[in-house]
Amino acid sequence: MYDNFDGEPGVFDFEEIANHMLEQGVESSPSTVHGCLCGLLAAGASSEAEVCLDALDQALGLSVHGELAEQVMQLYTVTAAALLDDEFDFYALLPDDEVDIVERTAEMAAWCKGFLAGFAHVSVGAEINPPALSEDSGEILKDFAKISQAVIGDQDSEEELENSYMELVEYIRFAALNVFMDLVPDDPVAADTPPSIH
Repeated sequence: MYDNFDGEPGVFDFEEIANHMLEQGVESSPSTVHGCLCGLLAAGASSEAEVCLDALDQALGLSVHGELAEQVMQLYTVTAAALLDDEFDFYALLPDDEVDIVERTAEMAAWCKGFLAGFAHVSVGAEINPPALSEDSGEILKDFAKISQAVIGDQDSEEELENSYMELVEYIRFAALNVFMDLVPDDPVAADTPPSIH
């Protein structure tokens, strides 16, 4: 999940989660699910693992069970820890770089759609008023809405496409962190801070 560009394996494997979703007939992607989990956390949802399953059902209409449910809860817990990490050890769950750029771009768009769905679910439920959002966070959500419509342009070269993709992935990473830090208290209750999973 968290590609630190040092060649070390990530905590979560995109294809493994995708296969579990396929087995359960879940018509979504790991990127959409992770984006939703990030949106929930960024909007101030509890980091308790069990919270995410009901929220996923309500925000995306996804009902998961068994091993996949365990995996999603673990993903939620690890994501919460990564968002709180001072080392900014947070990355969007997206396909490996070996995957075709068209598919990766579609998954990046799906991640942003998921983020917006998760964020909206908590915001509407908590009745967060627009003034509670800073101007920067408001702009980020607008950017995510634009990125969620991203498609590949025929006129761009492979190198241009790769560069644009990498820039957007980095932007998404820090933009999500900014929204999280904007809305989540600086000193969360220690008991609510999830442990890291190794």
